[in-house]
Amino acid sequence: MSKRLAILVGGGPAPGINSVISAATIRGRLEDVEVVGIRDGFEWIMKGNVDRVTPLEIDQVSRIHFRGGSHIGISRANPTRDPAHLENAVISLLRLNVSMLITVGGDDTAFSALKLHEKAGGRIRVVHVPKTIDNDLDLPPHVDTFGFQTARHHGVEIVKNLMVDAKTTSRWYFVIAMGRKAGHLALGIGKAAGATLTLIPEEFAGRRIRLAAIVDTLVGAIIKRLSYGRRDGVAVIAEGLVLDIEPEDLSQFQDVERDEHGHVRIAEVNIGEILKVEVQRRLAQFGLKTTIAAKNIGYELRCADPIPLDMEYTRDLGYCAAKYLLAGGDAAMISMQAGHFVPIPFPDMLDRDTGRARVRLVDIHSTRYAIARRYMIRLRRDDFEDPHELAKFAATAGISLQDFRKEFEYLIQLEPPPLTVDHGEIVEAGSRSDV
Repeated sequence: MSKRLAILVGGGPAPGINSVISAATIRGRLEDVEVVGIRDGFEWIMKGNVDRVTPLEIDQVSRIHFRGGSHIGISRANPTRDPAHLENAVISLLRLNVSMLITVGGDDTAFSALKLHEKAGGRIRVVHVPKTIDNDLDLPPHVDTFGFQTARHHGVEIVKNLMVDAKTTSRWYFVIAMGRKAGHLALGIGKAAGATLTLIPEEFAGRRIRLAAIVDTLVGAIIKRLSYGRRDGVAVIAEGLVLDIEPEDLSQFQDVERDEHGHVRIAEVNIGEILKVEVQRRLAQFGLKTTIAAKNIGYELRCADPIPLDMEYTRDLGYCAAKYLLAGGDAAMISMQAGHFVPIPFPDMLDRDTGRARVRLVDIHSTRYAIARRYMIRLRRDDFEDPHELAKFAATAGISLQDFRKEFEYLIQLEPPPLTVDHGEIVEAGSRSDV
């Protein structure tokens, strides 16, 4: 067999990886093409090691699509940081007689695939399959990255149980959800579960965030909730908020470990515990006390068995990736749009300003986000326009109405405008909803 197809997985795990591996392998082998799995992403081949390779056959992979994780391992190793590593990766693949490569990963792996393709100079045809539970690759708005829906599904189950525990024990949970650059997963979980409120970096409009503003948003929600006779709640918070907080507000921020792509290892900044301490301290200023528990979720979601939606979706992606390469395709990200295969050329993935793969953020001007905000329990513009409501909140905090305005009214400056529908009506969905 003169043709050899390799599959490589980079970045973090996401439900559905094995489905891509399985479908691509089956398609390749049925066309008499040898298929190999490059173990642990770029980690070994960028060092010139060609021994960490797994031959893939139909019998081995035909049922792995039911399972989470990666049959051929994964890593965040980055071959683009050192020209020698990129050269080694290309040479290693050529030594393995690889003429076609499928990479599976997020924006960093997509960028590595693009640079490897450029370095190979036509000797290796490369396609990329977009994978991330963060859902932040620059696909059309209606197209999810694979793994996102499964991660959201399992995240909702966790938050649902925490909501019951919160109400039973009269406590608050601060749930930190994965999402380095975008708040899709946090919002998807929070909105579907009916969490009390969700905080994502996009709502701060790309500005540097003061820790005090996040703390006051949570404190305002707790006070508002207390005024309705409820001592419990669940706030879902995107971990990416950490990256936009003023460094001076997080003294340990500058010293945390970074990964191979230069990103802060967000897990090293325990934002849940920081917020817990600061919120309790702020509440104490008003003579209030509440029990708060911080809970990180993400690792429980990344290797979950995929739900049927992601199983089907990723089998389509794996099939199309292999079929496209075998038909002579090259240098494209694989996507399924409205049930049809659509290759996205590598150059179209890049941000002209940064030269990196573009990141898709939550559209805070969308109807979807506007509805999510209306269901959250948090201080809103209309609260400060209603003297009766404001008086309740001020009384709960034990301060005057004027002092309450002074302490919290600044929070509404970034509030999106009211949602309008086709008939010009204002949608106001349950600001006092029992969620």
